[in-house]
Order: sequence, then structure tokens, then C-alpha cells
Amino acid sequence: MSTTTRTPLSPAALADATPASRNRVVDLLRGAAILVVCLGHWLMAAVYVDGDGALHRAGLLGQATWIHPVTWALQVMPVFFLVGGYANAISWRAARERGTTYGGWLRARLRRLVLPLLPLMLFWAVVAPAAHALGVSASTLRIASMASLVPTWFLAVYVLVVAIAPATLALWERWGWWTVLGGTVLAGTVDAVSISQDLLLVGFLNYVLVWGTVHQLGYAWRDGALGSTALRLSMAAVGLVGLLLLVGVGPYAVSMVGVNGHGVDNSYPARVTLLFLGFLQAGVVMALEPRLQRLVAHRRVWMATILVNARIMTIYLWHLTALTFVVAGSLALDGFGLGLTPDTGTWWATRPLWFAALALVTTALVALLGRFEQPPADDRPAPHAVLPVLAVVAVCAPLAVMADLGIAGTDGTVNWWLPWLPVVAAAATGLLRRPRALR
Repeated sequence: MSTTTRTPLSPAALADATPASRNRVVDLLRGAAILVVCLGHWLMAAVYVDGDGALHRAGLLGQATWIHPVTWALQVMPVFFLVGGYANAISWRAARERGTTYGGWLRARLRRLVLPLLPLMLFWAVVAPAAHALGVSASTLRIASMASLVPTWFLAVYVLVVAIAPATLALWERWGWWTVLGGTVLAGTVDAVSISQDLLLVGFLNYVLVWGTVHQLGYAWRDGALGSTALRLSMAAVGLVGLLLLVGVGPYAVSMVGVNGHGVDNSYPARVTLLFLGFLQAGVVMALEPRLQRLVAHRRVWMATILVNARIMTIYLWHLTALTFVVAGSLALDGFGLGLTPDTGTWWATRPLWFAALALVTTALVALLGRFEQPPADDRPAPHAVLPVLAVVAVCAPLAVMADLGIAGTDGTVNWWLPWLPVVAAAATGLLRRPRALR
């Protein structure tokens, strides 16, 4: 069977072809949130070179405690899961109406999420051992890879939430808001056990419970379960009061981004605080929906939204590797541009230049690698559900390890094989199509 290759439409053409029924605010929030994530990561890294030419990663949150409350706005992962729930409800319901099986639907979703990841994995699979062979220390590679691969933790969790979306949507359709209440109670229970008994591994259950419950809010939004502004603001108020109690009376840190020494870390593992942050952020953005609809109705705003969303995975996955490139270039120039101590007046004044440099490098990477977000149409028969489920496990497990530990070990070794695992998993489970000559 021949496959026709279609030339991707321009943002202008896509804007003109947008159906009136599409909720453009979903796309606007997704695109805006990814830009906030990039700026937040670039800001919080706070890398600098001291007088001896040594590179340091200060970690802005560790130095500037005054910025901790600002993370309630900068930690926008709840927005991603909110819009993910909205989009996945539409996608799975459409698949049901077409008679598409779960296996076929999940493979299609995974191809959109996982294929843009593979160039990043191949990059580190080649660069890490090559740099080590050329004399770069394992400790430097560990820091660089840990910093660059932080985005993969979100992808791993999101893939898990997508995989169970048909089941969670069925629960929503049967039990409605009871699923949100149940998820909140379970997440709180996991925290109580994990924190009181010092059982960190138990807390990892909340990666699915917390983000899965925020994902349920997307279903509620799609189905109009919070139709009035008053109800949406009420949910935001519940989130705000819950957060104030948890960080004011409870043991949790004020910062919604992980930082040591200031209370229970809210993001490693995910804590119930992030769920209440989800209530707050979801209530606010939903209350603003009419105004955001008017904003994104402007053609230029909608075209920009389309452009960002068309390359959203590439932007997200590569924006911290772009930081690694910029830092490496600086070190090659004796630390040029990195000599300022973080959280000083001059350092803050130069942040726009820092963001501009990183945005330029990220844009170049997106131009080079963005095409992987538009895989060819997949005309293969739907697989048995086992294959895409195996893909979820086989891809997510090594991503979680690399996001937490990087590629290089503390013993001086470089685990060059780790980034190959998601690539092999994608090929073995059918996410990658075999070349036509081998079919």
C-alpha cells in the first residue's frame, strides 16, 4: 500500500481551517505553560563560574527563599494535566465512536508522545560516552545529564496517566466528582503514611494519584461540570485554603518546586499539595476562560499558539539540553557570561539576555528536530493492547531512572546503555515503523 506524504500546513492555513467548535483556550494554556516551564527551569538553574573557573549550579530556590511563594505560579504542571484530561476525553470518546480499539488508540497517543523523545535519547547515548572518552569527568556528565533530562520525569508520568485515561474517564462518567474526592483522599492517605513512616517509595504512588486526579479536572471542564464562574472560583478557593493549611500548619514546604531544607519536598515525590495547587490553578484559568477565549480569537495570537503547540514536545524535551550547550560554550570561553553571583542585582538585570541566548539555541534545536513531532500516518492494523502497554512500561522505567540519576554513576562509570532502552522499547513494541523494504 502506498503512503502519501503530505506537506504540513502553515500556521496561517491551520488557523484558517480551525473549526468553530474547538476550544482554543486549551491550546493556549498548553502553549503558555510550556513557555513558563522553560523560563522557570532556566531561571532556577542559576549556574555560575567562580573566580577559579569552576562551574557551580547554585539552585536559586536554595539561595533566594523569597521566591518560594512565586513557585505557586511557576509550577504549572497542573495546567498540563488539566488540558491533558480535556484533550484525552475528546480523543478517547472519538476513538470509541469510530470503533478504534484501546491498543490502536494507545499506540497512536504514544507515537505522538514518545517519538519526539528518541532523538534526545540518541543524542545522550552518543555524546555521553564520547565526551567521557575525550576526558570529561563522569561527575560533570552526571550533572549535565541530570539537568538536561529533568523533563523526562514529566513525560514518564504523563504517559502513565494517558495509558489509564480510558479507565479513569469511565470512572468519571460513572461517578463524577466522587472520583476527584476519592483521589484527593487517597493522595492524602499516601502522604500521611509516607511522611509519618519515612517511606519515600510509598510516596511515589502519588505520581499517579495526584496527577491522575488533576487529569480528572480536565474531564470535568470538558463536560461542563463547573459551568459557572462562581463554581470555578470556589474550586480555586478550596485549592488556596488547602495549600495555606498544608504549608502553614502541615509539614510541607512553601515552594512547589523541589528544594531541600525547607519542609517536606512537594515534588519528589509528588505530594497532595500539588493536587491542591491543581485545584487553585484549574479554578483560576477556568474562571478566566471567557477572557482567554477573546484573546486567542485574535488571528495572530492563535497562529502563535498553533506554532508553539506544533513543536511543544521538542521545546520541552530540549530546552535544558540547550542550557547545557550554552554553558559548555561559556566554559570554552573561560566562563564568559557566567561570572555573576546568582540573586544579585546585576545577575537579575542580565536575566533577559540569558533567556534570549537560551531561547535562540532552543529555537535552533526545534528547527532541526521538530519534524519528529509529525510522524507519518500509521495505516497498520491496531495491535493487541499488550504491546502498547508494554511500551509504556519499557519506555517510562528508564526515563524515571535518568531523570533522577542522570546517565553517569557516582562510581565514575557512564551508563551509556540507559538512553538506548527507550529507543529499543519503541522499536520492539511497534511504536517505530519498520522501513518499507523490511516489511
